[in-house]
Amino acid sequence: MGTILVTGCAGFIGFHLTKRLIERGDPVLGLDSLNEYYDPSLKQARLALLMDYPSFRFVKMDLADRAAIAHLFGEQKFDCVVNLAAQAGVRYSVTHPHTYVDSNLVGLANVLEGCRHGGVQHLVYASSSSVYGLNTQMPFSVHDRVDQPVSLYAATKRANELMAHVYAHLFGLPCTGLRFFTVYGPWGRPDMVPFVFTRPILDGKPIDVFNYGRMLRDFTYVDDVIECVVRVMGKTPQPGCAAVRNVAEESPVSAPYRIYNIGNSKPVELKRVIEILEAKLGKKAQMNFLPMQPGDVVATYADVGDLVRDIAFAPQTPIEDGIERFVEWYRDYYRL
Repeated sequence: MGTILVTGCAGFIGFHLTKRLIERGDPVLGLDSLNEYYDPSLKQARLALLMDYPSFRFVKMDLADRAAIAHLFGEQKFDCVVNLAAQAGVRYSVTHPHTYVDSNLVGLANVLEGCRHGGVQHLVYASSSSVYGLNTQMPFSVHDRVDQPVSLYAATKRANELMAHVYAHLFGLPCTGLRFFTVYGPWGRPDMVPFVFTRPILDGKPIDVFNYGRMLRDFTYVDDVIECVVRVMGKTPQPGCAAVRNVAEESPVSAPYRIYNIGNSKPVELKRVIEILEAKLGKKAQMNFLPMQPGDVVATYADVGDLVRDIAFAPQTPIEDGIERFVEWYRDYYRL
């Protein structure tokens, strides 16, 4: 594979993917805006590790900057683009809607145009389990209807899938969307479980536990996620593939387009996750139980049948092992 563009390379999943690619010898250009949605020092630390590799180059850039993105694709030739840059966070989207429009909608539009005119052979982009919204049929299948999002974040991710399909259909751009389910692990996002609970538990401060701890999440360990992404990158979708069907019809999608769930397929209740984290930290949590927040869903649960069929792999790391590895990293990173 030639040069790979990874957007969001200083983010959680982007960092792990970039590290995996450059360690196997791929030339990678990493792009990130290094915004301050969460502690930028963590992003800088991730980036510093990547900069030690000679096959890695970095450019600081905002995907919403149309001229800059067009210039980048005009100057550089990419065989594959993995678009992981986005404004993340369900709850943040309730109070900062324009940030999601700029980053997730305008940003992907600029990437799609760059791929279209730059002759990119495969665009892999991050979607989210949040697109399932009010769907109550479990487990969530990529063949389910996804037209009832409950947050603007979810709506932008579903819009991303539709935008990618248009470019696959009109211009023959091979596109694969990945619906990630609650990714966690070392170098994780500080606004997500278990990271968000760890410091307060250690400091003896209360943690906010929404829906009284009765939420179910399909926690997916980051190393499993990266294995899936790498395998998907090497499997360019072809027109007429049966891997994705139009939700309104039973006929196969004619465009070179696929969507996969990337989840562990073993939902865990939030209270159980806190119990595991307490055991690994050796300290009990003080819990402030609260009702559901706007934009949240009660449960997520991935059907990964299509994924297993096409790449012969599915996430499988038990939550106990994943949290133990996270805690080991956390103690080392923060020198505890």
